[in-house]
Amino acid sequence: MASSPATLLQRVCREFAESSQVADPNPAPLDDVDRRIIAELTRDGRMSVTTVAENVHISRAHAYSRIARLTGDGVLTKFTVLVDPTKAGLRSSAYVTLKVRQHSWRELKEKLRAIPEIHHIALVGGDFDVILLVRAVDNVDLRRVIFDQLQSMPGVLDTQTFLVFEDVDTR
Repeated sequence: MASSPATLLQRVCREFAESSQVADPNPAPLDDVDRRIIAELTRDGRMSVTTVAENVHISRAHAYSRIARLTGDGVLTKFTVLVDPTKAGLRSSAYVTLKVRQHSWRELKEKLRAIPEIHHIALVGGDFDVILLVRAVDNVDLRRVIFDQLQSMPGVLDTQTFLVFEDVDTR
């Protein structure tokens, strides 16, 4: 049974939400302690190492060494904040899919990165090649990004836009 476009978008966005690079074919081995540390830091990236250690039931020194290893191995890539787009003045959001000309991805990726309204870029397989999360101050601005910037970009063959009515953060 084929997935609906909305279901496909949800799956694609969930799977690619945190990654903009090709996955390492040899992922770092993680044990239960590593996974618990990751869960704690995912819940609150500002959490102190002391609090992480207490919540995971390990020593502070052990937590420091584990976090350093996870960072060095590239498992933890950055510590960041989540911004409420509406409260930040970005009241219009859409997932935009692109069909692109073969062999244009590398150049296109850099052009897409230069557009400040694009908050996430993922190269995907399926009926389209790229999915973008675009956030704008209003629908007029969203229209400008899609029609004036994306659709006129060399290498873009087709676009499809899915307006976001409500954002639900699952992290």
